[in-house]
Amino acid sequence: MGLGEVDTMPETNPPAPLPDPEVLCEVQARLDKARAAHPVLESAVIDEVLRIVPGKRAILSGQWQGRGVVFRLAERHDAERQAREWQELVRIWPVMQTGRYRVAEPMLFLPVAGVMVVERVAGQPLLEHFWRSDPNRRAQHLRPAAEWLRLYTEGTESWRAGNAAGWLARAERSAAQQPFARLRAVEGEILRHLHTLAGSLKEAEWRVAICHGDFHPNNLILGRDRLTGIDTGGSARLPICKDIARFLVHMGRRGMIPSGQRWLGVDGQGIETFVGVFALTETERRLWLPFFIGVEALIRVERKGMKKGRLRHAEEMYAALAGDLAGLPG
Repeated sequence: MGLGEVDTMPETNPPAPLPDPEVLCEVQARLDKARAAHPVLESAVIDEVLRIVPGKRAILSGQWQGRGVVFRLAERHDAERQAREWQELVRIWPVMQTGRYRVAEPMLFLPVAGVMVVERVAGQPLLEHFWRSDPNRRAQHLRPAAEWLRLYTEGTESWRAGNAAGWLARAERSAAQQPFARLRAVEGEILRHLHTLAGSLKEAEWRVAICHGDFHPNNLILGRDRLTGIDTGGSARLPICKDIARFLVHMGRRGMIPSGQRWLGVDGQGIETFVGVFALTETERRLWLPFFIGVEALIRVERKGMKKGRLRHAEEMYAALAGDLAGLPG
């Protein structure tokens, strides 16, 4: 594996814009209505608005029954997604309620009101911790992240016929929406290499499991004695290499390379860590994982107005990815 040194720098994010006052009033009215209809919510207190997705959901932090919690309020057409998230939390909670690797505790679900209450996890998002920590010590957190995902998936893993063509088609559709000319050029190279990989994978099986679905370092909260996964609403039966790629590419396109060495545009030591923890086969390591790293890079389309630093990191990552894909065995 050819590993090149990379210089990293922290990404600073501007404060999130305050929610529209009218939207806030609507959220408060919904909560008041739910509290009136469900006495179990009587002790609910809101401390902070974490995120509002208009027309879909509101995520709020606060207190309930003497504990710090997160309230998730779903709009009617988002109710099915919320129900799946609750079911998944209830499924995985017995497996990941104690020990070093956990999920947030599911505490209350009122489907009629569209209200879900989960534990508010103390700690720092892992990506934030990477940026704030000593660069020489960042890589030590790669293995715990891989072990967290391994614990989440291992009880549901199985082998099935692969479908590289379906994911390739999705990547092509997304790449067609790329608004930046310089990125479009290198994405064209990546797509050509993905077509080659897809040809090699035509008869290959892949390993699937119930995965997190949005597995990236900001959905892992590092506490004093635990690493906790949050936001499991995207959980589904997926190829395991897709979740691994999501984690690595999320960091790579932001210029976060904990080990200081890249391969396939992402952290080279990170790749080897996931390879070891999941005991990836040679086909997974040399074909499926590179394929999904390429797919993951393309399906997250950059948008107009994105900060120049983010675009620069994306260009660096895509160029490195294209170069390393070109060097893979045909």
